[in-house]
Amino acid sequence: MSIKTFIWGLVIVSVVGIGTVTAVTQEPQEDVRGAFLTTRPKPADNSSKSSAPRPSRRRPKSQAAKTTTGTNAGTTAGTTTAGTKETPVKVAPQKIGVGLTLLSRDSLGLTVRIDPTRTFHKGDRVRVLLETNTDGHLYIFNTTNDGKPVMIYPNKELDEGGNYLQAHVPFEIPSSTAAEERLRWLVFDQYAGNERLYFVVSREPLAGVPIEDELIAFCNDEKNRCPLEPSAEVWTQVLKELDEPLKMATASRFGKAQTEQEREAIARGLGLSTQEPEPSLIMMSSSDKAGTLVTMLELVHK
Repeated sequence: MSIKTFIWGLVIVSVVGIGTVTAVTQEPQEDVRGAFLTTRPKPADNSSKSSAPRPSRRRPKSQAAKTTTGTNAGTTAGTTTAGTKETPVKVAPQKIGVGLTLLSRDSLGLTVRIDPTRTFHKGDRVRVLLETNTDGHLYIFNTTNDGKPVMIYPNKELDEGGNYLQAHVPFEIPSSTAAEERLRWLVFDQYAGNERLYFVVSREPLAGVPIEDELIAFCNDEKNRCPLEPSAEVWTQVLKELDEPLKMATASRFGKAQTEQEREAIARGLGLSTQEPEPSLIMMSSSDKAGTLVTMLELVHK
């Protein structure tokens, strides 16, 4: 089994269901779903955002200096016009959450949600739609047949090596807006195998993993080492985070086509509103003190 992604020049062998390594805590699904979806913007909120697609996923220049907002844990304080300090406003800590939806193309050519536990065959096409509930950094690692992990995102060929996501702004891998059809899907070939995709969402960049200009320079100088293999220390930490307990909610709107509003949010870089369909799988950290969430998808290809 293998998925060929021309974007990265990789052949990925694959399978889908949530990784059995992750510990899932028992909590009512509605509580998990509500905690994730209620932080989505209301429909009117999108009208004030730019109509142009986000040019890259590099960190905003003001990121280091910006004050803490409602999507991050902490306390904010301002200054009045008279120069006196306002009373600090405590902001409730936000648990990291990630929503994953597997998409495919049906017989009519529509992009539809599919069951991630199905078995895939030669010629099947898939795409992952990802949504976070907080601003942060996304890393995607892949292992094939329990081989060495490689980092397929960020990538020097995509988004200028950036990997910064905004809360509830949908991210596709590969992208439906790619210039060529062959770049828009992961396509299963004739080879069967085992593949795992590890999704890492972190409030801060992972130490020891280059991004943006550093990643571009590394791959230009070390062409044979890209896609990058994480160091043993980094990979050990990823697997350790994978063992951390998560809360989960699932939805089964399989066969439903993407809405026009979803496609617009993807194309324009807008936040998904509370009226849009929920992700097929929502995972949330158990602690609001967690700085990183790691989850895994397996794709079954026979």
